[in-house]
Amino acid sequence: MKRNSLIFSFTLIISLHSFSQEKDNVAVDLLFLKIQELEIEIADLRNKLESQDFLIQKLIQESVQEIDSTSSENINLDNFSSNNTIKFSGVDDTKSKEEVYKLAIKALGDQDFVKASSLFKYFVETFSDQEKLPLSYFWLGEIAYIQTDYKSSNIYFLELITVYPDHYRVPLAHKKIGDIFLKNNEFDKAKDKYNFVIREYPNDTASSLALQLLKNME
Repeated sequence: MKRNSLIFSFTLIISLHSFSQEKDNVAVDLLFLKIQELEIEIADLRNKLESQDFLIQKLIQESVQEIDSTSSENINLDNFSSNNTIKFSGVDDTKSKEEVYKLAIKALGDQDFVKASSLFKYFVETFSDQEKLPLSYFWLGEIAYIQTDYKSSNIYFLELITVYPDHYRVPLAHKKIGDIFLKNNEFDKAKDKYNFVIREYPNDTASSLALQLLKNME
């Protein structure tokens, strides 16, 4: 009887020890899974941020390629002087207009944002063009955003949205305004703007980016 009792006690101890080990293993597994989830979330967030940067770089590259394909003339940046005054005699003539815009896009592609901004400003103040003017406002907004001048960036994007509401860059301009709200920690306004983009422009790339950012904010 005593022997049976000892065997039972020993078996119970082994069972409890095994159960304790199993609990520890479960806890370790849960912790490992949580770490994996966090790593996936971090990687996903990094990819989304990179995708937005990639989009802007892609837009810049497309603009540069478009300029290159429409003209075989060499773009001479010497036309843009050191004091940011552009030496063009023509006012709103086609040749001057095209050359200023080419210079602006080339400076943008070279990431010379100061020069690009000055050239785009000159363009919007000097010329009239139903296609290049809204694009100039978009790039002015993007450059100001890169330079963390969010107030100016917001003004330029609003100008594009207000004056050219049907332009194909308007959805992205709305999304960028949401980004400005996010940078300024105005989270409710950012969410409202992203939801607006998703609702009003469901088939635009800006909608996908807005949706990603909303998910990140949850």
